[in-house]
Amino acid sequence: MLDLRPVGYVIGLLVAILGVTMLFPLLIDLRDGQGEWPVFLQSAVFTVLTGGLIALSCANGVREGLTIQQTFLLTTGVWLALPLFGALPFVLGATELRFVDAFFEAMSGLTTTGSTVVAGLDDLPRGILLWRGILQWLGGIGIIVVAMVFLPELRVGGMQIFRSEGFDTFGKILPRATEISSRISVIYVTLTTICALAYAATGMQAFDAVVHAMTTVATGGFANYDASFAAFSDQTKYVAVVFMLLAALPFVRFVQLTAGHTQPLLHDSQIRSFFATGMVLVLLLTLWNMNQISQSEVGFRETLFNTVSLLTGTGYASANYMTWGGFPVTVLFFTGLIGGCAGSTACSIKIFRYQLLFASIKAQIQRIRSPHGVFTPRYAGRAVGPDVLSSVISFFVFFIVTIGIVAWGLALTGLDFTTSVSGAATAVANIGPGLGSIIGPAGNFAGLNDAAKWILISAMLIGRLELMAVYVLFTIRFWRA
Repeated sequence: MLDLRPVGYVIGLLVAILGVTMLFPLLIDLRDGQGEWPVFLQSAVFTVLTGGLIALSCANGVREGLTIQQTFLLTTGVWLALPLFGALPFVLGATELRFVDAFFEAMSGLTTTGSTVVAGLDDLPRGILLWRGILQWLGGIGIIVVAMVFLPELRVGGMQIFRSEGFDTFGKILPRATEISSRISVIYVTLTTICALAYAATGMQAFDAVVHAMTTVATGGFANYDASFAAFSDQTKYVAVVFMLLAALPFVRFVQLTAGHTQPLLHDSQIRSFFATGMVLVLLLTLWNMNQISQSEVGFRETLFNTVSLLTGTGYASANYMTWGGFPVTVLFFTGLIGGCAGSTACSIKIFRYQLLFASIKAQIQRIRSPHGVFTPRYAGRAVGPDVLSSVISFFVFFIVTIGIVAWGLALTGLDFTTSVSGAATAVANIGPGLGSIIGPAGNFAGLNDAAKWILISAMLIGRLELMAVYVLFTIRFWRA
């Protein structure tokens, strides 16, 4: 019989930790003299007590390792429980959101999607703005740990290829997760601190610098203003580009770099392909915009910022690129479906899967041209097994099918074609803004009907956990195993 106590123990602890983090916006509201601090106090007490009681009630079932079933349940359970409690300040606070809107905002935050149903950000208490930033910051480090510890073990979407890089966690997931989390946390906090200081150096106010540093390093995209990054200086946008790119790199390379090993970072084929892809996209769109819109530095800056924002899945906007024309909008739409590197805070399909897909296609073409030859797809100089290729191809198929089903569901709720398709893509790929006048870079998701919001909430969760980690829970065989 499946023992849920180890799963409940970890979820309870994480919920309690989430409750503790609510004290930071409480202190901000107290300092500002805002009447919102009791909201965070109530939310924190309820969250800490509930999480603590769950952990205590399950403590007698904790073991050193987790089974595959427990790992799948834990991965999905964490991303369901944390948004549930993370929504409390939105329901009780100044935003006074209905539960569906509050849950949408919290899910968007913790999955680092960046889609928002909150309007009038400029006038909100700083405690609520900080809480949005904290949710994304926690979600960012959480997904790094999931990508480095759990997904390789679960063999989701070809992630098992990274087990050879020190991610061998079978039978010892909990202690390995703790070890990796502690090492990654140092890098994560350091990168966030440097980003905040860099923002402040460009003239951004201290509070804005801290919150936007958290949402930048998390590649989340929540901003403190309705205008997003259009509210900031030109220098600030260049700083954001640098840190969005850094956050989209494998964090294990930063760990190796701090240990004095520079070769893995410099010779990682995934990193090289990521930067090459970004350069091609920026060059292509810059040439188009210079010819069609502006030949000044402004055109290059806006193209660079928004392209990198969508490529990394951050979702900031510094301009309404819907006005750039059909070609740039189409390119930017597909840019969001590329993503950053595995083991980063970035989302979407990710570069390494495209590399494996193209390697498989190349090998297949070589077999057709030379039927008697032996051609094996290779990644980073290593032969890739059929199980990895099968997992990657399955991921692509499920990714496209999921977007199709979500778009169909959104259309059934009455949304137009552009909103349905781009909404589905931005939710599954955890990008943030969609296309069109409703959910595009100049809009938000507040005007959508409740059914559409629940569909998008589900899509954000499924996409953040790389599809199969959620889908497997709906199979009969999983519960019989």
